[in-house]
Amino acid sequence: MKSTTTNRRYDIDWLRVIAIGLLLVYHIAVAFQPWGVLIGFIQSDSSLESIWVGMSMLNGWRIPLLFFVSGMGVCFAIRKRDWKQLLIERTRRILLPFLFGMIFIVPIHFYIWQVYYRQDISYVIHPGHLWFLANIFIYVILLAPIFFYLKRHENGMLRAWLQKVFSHPFGLLIIVIAFMLEAVIVQPETFEQYAMTLHGFFIGLLAFFFGFCFVLSGEIFWQTVLKWRWLFLILAVSFYIYRIIEFNLQAPLYLMAIESNMWVCAVFGFGYKHLNRPSKTLRYLSQGAYPIYIVHMIFLYLGCFLIFPLEIPVLLKFIFVIIFTGIGCFAMYDFVIRRINILRPLFGLKSMGKEKAGHKVKIVPCNK
Repeated sequence: MKSTTTNRRYDIDWLRVIAIGLLLVYHIAVAFQPWGVLIGFIQSDSSLESIWVGMSMLNGWRIPLLFFVSGMGVCFAIRKRDWKQLLIERTRRILLPFLFGMIFIVPIHFYIWQVYYRQDISYVIHPGHLWFLANIFIYVILLAPIFFYLKRHENGMLRAWLQKVFSHPFGLLIIVIAFMLEAVIVQPETFEQYAMTLHGFFIGLLAFFFGFCFVLSGEIFWQTVLKWRWLFLILAVSFYIYRIIEFNLQAPLYLMAIESNMWVCAVFGFGYKHLNRPSKTLRYLSQGAYPIYIVHMIFLYLGCFLIFPLEIPVLLKFIFVIIFTGIGCFAMYDFVIRRINILRPLFGLKSMGKEKAGHKVKIVPCNK
């Protein structure tokens, strides 16, 4: 295959980091909405509803982007793994942290919530914010036979067809139509209702599969999103503005599916243009993003617990919660998780010995 499928793609690493960062900001914003407590968040008595206009823009594509990127990761992974190696590796990196988080991490922020609202204290095993890890592991199991069939026939008719389809922006309508059909058939209450729903499962399955196909097609897809990135961005912004003006942010499901995919294509195009280069910052954040996401709800809830009772303006509370959550997460990762070898696998990291061995492999950036 061409270089885009064999060399490390730093832009995809960056997009994974950015997507997880956006999820953290989104969760903090939920704590300042008047309905936050209804979905299990510690809620500020004073709301910042104005920030939800921006969060609503992110909400349509932040989770699908993660699933697209996860599918891309599998396509890169099977270049040097058989199906047994893939399942073992994904069990270690996804299933183990999911089970550990469900049993030991999520109950901690549930406990903080119970104490804040003076509820009866109970130990709760629950997927919580880690639900998408379970989805990804299921997708790997379900789609592995298809993926390895495509790997064995990577120079066959299907790849040639994908290259032909993805060579033009209108070819991407196939993906958009698939997401529109999913939304219309499943009929979620809102398009953004991803967590532990049929809609979240199927939209993730589609994004995971198409993410794999994007990488399988080689250079063609990336050149298309690169060339037409401004068109995708203009369309995404236009649909978003139309949603604000015409529907007060609650657009019909089929329009949300179109807007979501326009944002994703624009992000891929601009990411490929500007982010496909290595850096020490990326290396640090790429390793830290996963563990930080696993623990971030503990520090978010703890920050809300400590800061919300203070007699200060709500905007200051918002800023302080962001700072507290960020410092807590990075301190936990930097000083504890990454330095204690026994903890590393529980948060999706390689053991120190394997990590050092992996760093000896020379990675060559792809050329555009």
